Amino acid sequence: MTALTPLAFYTRHLGDNSLVLSQRLCAWCGFAPELEIDLALANIGLDLLGQARNLLAYSASLTDSALDEDALAYGRDERQFTNLLLVEQPNGDFSDTLMRQYLMDAWHLPLYQGLVASSDPGLAAIAAKAVKEVRYHLRFSRGWLVRLGNGTALSNQKMQQALDRLWRFSGEMFSSAPEEQALVDQGVIPATQHIEAQWQQEVRQGIADAGLVLPDSAPYRTGGKQGLHTEHLGPLLAEMQYLQRVYPGQQW
Repeated sequence: MTALTPLAFYTRHLGDNSLVLSQRLCAWCGFAPELEIDLALANIGLDLLGQARNLLAYSASLTDSALDEDALAYGRDERQFTNLLLVEQPNGDFSDTLMRQYLMDAWHLPLYQGLVASSDPGLAAIAAKAVKEVRYHLRFSRGWLVRLGNGTALSNQKMQQALDRLWRFSGEMFSSAPEEQALVDQGVIPATQHIEAQWQQEVRQGIADAGLVLPDSAPYRTGGKQGLHTEHLGPLLAEMQYLQRVYPGQQW
């Protein structure tokens, strides 16, 4: 594939995050604990899929290739995806899915709020649409976080265990790739430190409100932006890309 400009890389990274997380959430369709939750997760998944299409289409348009969002979603191998390790983690039970979603939503909201002011009109337009959606996503995941954290002893235990399992992946959100610093300097994307401060404030308050305890250990798992993924992404892509791989170039 053609070498990417910093903006093409960045929008592809954000698109990959939304695409993989959408695929994870859509696996809950028909299996969620309640019909209301089933519909909510499906709707959030569709929101993320729409964001992925916008971001991947924009990334493709910034290269000199004939790529489009479908080719990027279904034609790349595992090492070519740049999503965060957090989004590819298995659904587990509802507590795992909910904690993963909360940590991502708490990041997505200040990120897209900052991107609305981007000096790049295309990215700013995508962010202006996405910020309305992620505001609802955070309200949903935070609401269930607090409800289950303050529910029964068992629900509190499950939420704490989910937090303990996923916390090691959370620091990668704030690990900038070399391509990103040039975009910060140009006013295209907000500084990582600004996003991290808002994320920390939200997560510390949300976890406290839920009666949970932040892990003592520092997050340490990274590599997603460099294409170094956990063992969970390969099977997810095999399922997601199956039809296009078997019947390449087919259209509805």
